[in-house]
Amino acid sequence: MKIINTEFEGLKVIELEPHKDERGSFARVYCAKELKEAGINYTFIQDSISHNYKKNTIRGMHWQKEPYGEDKIVRCLTGAIYDVVIDLREKSSTYLKWFGIELTADNEKAIFVPKGFAHGFQTLEPNSTLYYKMSQEYVKKSGKGIRYDDKKIGVKWINMTQEPIVSEQDLQWELL
Repeated sequence: MKIINTEFEGLKVIELEPHKDERGSFARVYCAKELKEAGINYTFIQDSISHNYKKNTIRGMHWQKEPYGEDKIVRCLTGAIYDVVIDLREKSSTYLKWFGIELTADNEKAIFVPKGFAHGFQTLEPNSTLYYKMSQEYVKKSGKGIRYDDKKIGVKWINMTQEPIVSEQDLQWELL
């Protein structure tokens, strides 16, 4: 694995280094030792999958408030997404700034999102499936969110030529 720092403290992109031959490929997607050496030293206790049927579905922007904050690794297994995080750490130099990256089945990239960030994504292809590793179990009462279209944040979603598919709950989050 190749672990790349971003301008956001603690936020990292994880690239696979697959071995390929005429049969296909093999790649390590999780190695506690390599992650620890890169500063990702967490016990992941929950894995989840998000399957999204339609293109231009937006889920987010979500996080869990303390003491249930979660660190997560997000990877796209099928299809393609535009993954977005917003830094909510008030003492951070990147507070209220956002970072976006395309995660696809083809590019095999993942993102490590430390607690203190809101997370969401937009599907770029139908039938896009995400795989999450999380350091905290889901606690419904601690769930929080920001509207995906909050103008104070100004996320630039990809190819928004039609109205996105957004859940009623995600439309109910307050604006900053």
